[in-house]
Amino acid sequence: MYLPDFQGGSIVNLMASIEGALGGGSPYPEAGILPAARIAERQKIVLLVVDGLGLEFLERHFAGGLLHRNLAGGLSSVVPPTTATAIPAFLTGRAPLQHGFTGWFTWFREIGATLTVLPFNPRHGGPPLSEDRVSPLQLARIDPLFERIRARSHLVMPERIAYSVFNRAFQGPARLWGYETLYELFQEIGQALARPGPSYTYAYWPEYDAAAHAQGAHSPEAVQAIAGLQAGLARLLAEQASEDVLILVTADHGFIDSPPERTIRLEDHPQLAECLVMPLTGESRLAFAYVHPQMQGRFEDYVRRELGDCTELVSRERMLREGWFGLGEAHPYFHQRIGHYALVMRDNYKIKDWILGEHPYQQQGVHGGLSPQEMTVPLVMLDLQAPELG
Repeated sequence: MYLPDFQGGSIVNLMASIEGALGGGSPYPEAGILPAARIAERQKIVLLVVDGLGLEFLERHFAGGLLHRNLAGGLSSVVPPTTATAIPAFLTGRAPLQHGFTGWFTWFREIGATLTVLPFNPRHGGPPLSEDRVSPLQLARIDPLFERIRARSHLVMPERIAYSVFNRAFQGPARLWGYETLYELFQEIGQALARPGPSYTYAYWPEYDAAAHAQGAHSPEAVQAIAGLQAGLARLLAEQASEDVLILVTADHGFIDSPPERTIRLEDHPQLAECLVMPLTGESRLAFAYVHPQMQGRFEDYVRRELGDCTELVSRERMLREGWFGLGEAHPYFHQRIGHYALVMRDNYKIKDWILGEHPYQQQGVHGGLSPQEMTVPLVMLDLQAPELG
C-alpha cells in the first residue's frame, strides 16, 4: 500500500507552499520540490488540476512533451485518492483529516445521511441539499483557502458544475469563471491573468477522468484528451503578454484499469452484508465498512477467509495511528466518517454495494485505491521566465 507523504511530498504540502507564498499560513510543511519562496518569485500563480492525471500515465504516453519536459517531480495524493477527497484539499488547503470528506460516498452523522459529496445530494437520490439549511462548509468546518490568501483570486470551472452548491461554498471571495470547451478553459485563464496585480487562479479540467472511466486509463480517447490539453497549454504560454507567471499543473489522483470480472459484488456475499449496519461508503477501491459491534469477529473472519486474495482489511485504529488521512488535529467527526474498517482492494479489484434505486454500472478505469498508479500525481512547473521552458 502506497500512503501519502504529508511531511512534504503530497498535494496538501503543495497547497501549503501556495498558501505560504500568498500570505497565508498552513500547519502542514511546504512541498519539498516547490517551497513557498520559489512560488513567491512570481506575481501571478495558476494551479491547473487535471482530474485523473497520474504520473505513470504522463511518463508512459507523453515523455518528451511539454508537460513531461517541465516535470518537477511526483506528489502523493490523499486517502482515498479520489476527486471527492482531493478537491476539498485543494479548495481548503487541508488534508482529509481536517476537511472530513472521505470519498464519493461519505456518511455524515450531523445530518444522518450518506451524501454523494460533490453533487451534494443524498446517495438514495433527490436534488442537492439546500445550502441555506446545510452547507458543505458546515460539514467541513474549514474556511476556503481563498479567504486566507492575500491575492486576487479566480476559480475557473466547467460551466455544468461551476455554480454547484459545493463550489459556491468554497468559492469565498474568488471570482468564478465558467467554461464549456477546452479552448474556453484557456481563454478564461488568460483573461484572469490579464487583470492587473498579483493573483491566484485555480482551474479544474475533468475530461481525461471522464475518458479514463468510460474507455480505460490508457485508451486512445484518454491519451487524446491529454494531448489536447497539452496543446492548449502551449498556446496559452505563447499568448502570454506578461512573463511574471508561474503555471503549476497537477492532479487529484491517478488511474488503473479494472475489468468487470474484477468486481466483488456485496450481493454475492450475503453473510458479509449481514454484518453491516449500513451500506459501504468511500470508494469501490477503498470502501469503509460500518460493522455491527456483535458481528465484528464474524466480519473479520469472513473477509480474511473469502476475500483475502482481493482485499486487505484495515481497522480504523490502524489507519488513524499510521496517519493515512493527515497530520495534526482531526475534524471532530472524522472517525465517524471512515467506519470501523477499510476494505483496501488488492491488484485491480473493486467492490460494489448497490442500494435500492441505484443503477448498477461498470467503469473500465477506476481510482481510489492505494496503488502507486492511483496515488502518485505529477507536479509540472511552467515558469514563463525559465529559459528552458518549451
